[in-house]
Order: sequence, then structure tokens, then C-alpha cells
Amino acid sequence: MSTSPNVLSWLLPWEFSPTVLLCTVIAVTLFWLGTRRLERSGRPLGWPRRVSFYLGLILLYVPLQTHYDYLAQHMFWIHRLQHLLLHHVGPMLVAIAVPWEAMAEGLPREWRAPLQHLWRRRPVRAAYGFIQHPVVASVLFVGLIYFWLWPDIHFTAMLNATDYKLMNWSMAVDGLLFWWLMLDPRTREEGAQMGIGARIPMVMILIVPQILIGAYLSLQTKVIYDVYAVCGRLWPLSPVTDQQIGGLLTWIPPSMMSVVAAIILLRRWMVSDDRRLRVGAPAAVTRR
Repeated sequence: MSTSPNVLSWLLPWEFSPTVLLCTVIAVTLFWLGTRRLERSGRPLGWPRRVSFYLGLILLYVPLQTHYDYLAQHMFWIHRLQHLLLHHVGPMLVAIAVPWEAMAEGLPREWRAPLQHLWRRRPVRAAYGFIQHPVVASVLFVGLIYFWLWPDIHFTAMLNATDYKLMNWSMAVDGLLFWWLMLDPRTREEGAQMGIGARIPMVMILIVPQILIGAYLSLQTKVIYDVYAVCGRLWPLSPVTDQQIGGLLTWIPPSMMSVVAAIILLRRWMVSDDRRLRVGAPAAVTRR
């Protein structure tokens, strides 16, 4: 197998996953149908939200379902970039788009009532509430990074097909859950799991453990992940240099994204407060 495939073969799956393809097709179809229906009802989604959703979905699809996956199995820094896309960039862009209303509109009408009934069931709500509890969500978000980078676990995951798929899927699903928890535009009173103001320090605090592991990897002078020697490295790059670049990708971009998330939340918090003050002002005048 050539390591320099042409563009068309690069876009084809390295290891075809019907699950990834099916999930992507369903998400695109529901969102596209939903945006059309919202537009016809006079509630159009702006183009920035549409671009954010489709771009986020592409950045989830490419690392899982193209030749990129082959590269990620043979170079540590490409693997770390893969998880950056799956755990941070792609899910964050999808969450910024707030696509859930559009996707719900895209469902066949006869499916909506049964799905809403299922969502309202106590076990489902309890399970979701537990996973999205701020402490649990934070531990999962950072813990999965540490877990899959633990040398023995990483060695096994890179050589076992089932563990490898579990690793990538867990990063993508957890990323979607976490960034929706953080970037939900609703306030606590409107049904969000957390108040907007409480999320700002949370995303900033989570920078610290990511900096620690990223700095540890990027400052190492010995090889920790020798599994890539077993898999076969693609390019004549020093294993330590490969590891250090991977450490930088674990350190700097995620930290910057947390800052961006905090800025988005700060703006939403200010808008929310301003809206609440405008709504409350007439009531205050009436009382006087």
C-alpha cells in the first residue's frame, strides 16, 4: 500500500465503518431537512450555524473514515491530531451550531411523539443527567485523554482493532456531550444543565490537566510510546520528536479552544443578562 495515495483514494475509508457512514448520513439528512422546514416556517437558521455544523461533521468524519486513519495508526503526532479533531474541534463546531432543533424538525412527524416520550422517561433522563453532571462530565473529558494515553493501554489499543475503534468512538461521543454541556445557549432557567456563568471557570480549570499531560509529553527525552515502532513509522522522524510534537498538540490547541469557549460563554452570559434586564424593566416600572 502506497503511503502517498492520490486525492480520491485518500478520501476513501482505510477501514470501512458502516456505523460511521450511517451516523453521518443520518445527521446530514436530518439537519438539511430540518433547516428547510424551519426556513419555510419563518425560523431560518443563519448561514454561520449551518457552516459550523457541516464543518464540524466533516472534521469528525475525516479522521474516522478516510485514509487519514491509516496515517494515525503509524505516527503518534498524527494520532494526537486525530483525537484533537474528534474530541475538541469537530464536536465544538457542532455544538456551536446548536443543531438539535433543526435535526428534530428533520425527523418524520410520526417518529417525533415516540422519541419525545422515550426522552421523557425517567431512566433515560437520569442516565443523561448523570453523564452530564458537571463533575462527571469534567472527569470523563479529561480522564479519557489520560486513560487512552496511559502507555500500556495505548499500546494495546493501537494493536487491537476493537479497542482502537472504542478509543476513537469514546473520544468523539464524549466530545459531543461535553461541548454541548458547555456551549448550550440556554440558561439554567431555560433547561440547561448548568448556568452559563458557572461554565466559564469550568472550561478554564480544565486547561490545567491538559497542559500538564501535554507538557509532560513534549518535554520528554525518552520514548514512551514504542508501539509506533511495532506498527511501522511512516516517515523518518525521530520517535522522540514525533512524541514531542504530539505533546504540543495535546497541550496548546486544546488550551486555546478552552479560551475560545470561555469567550463565547462570556458573550452569551452578557447577552442573557441584558435580555433579562430588558424583560424585567417594564415590570419594575409597573410596580412603581
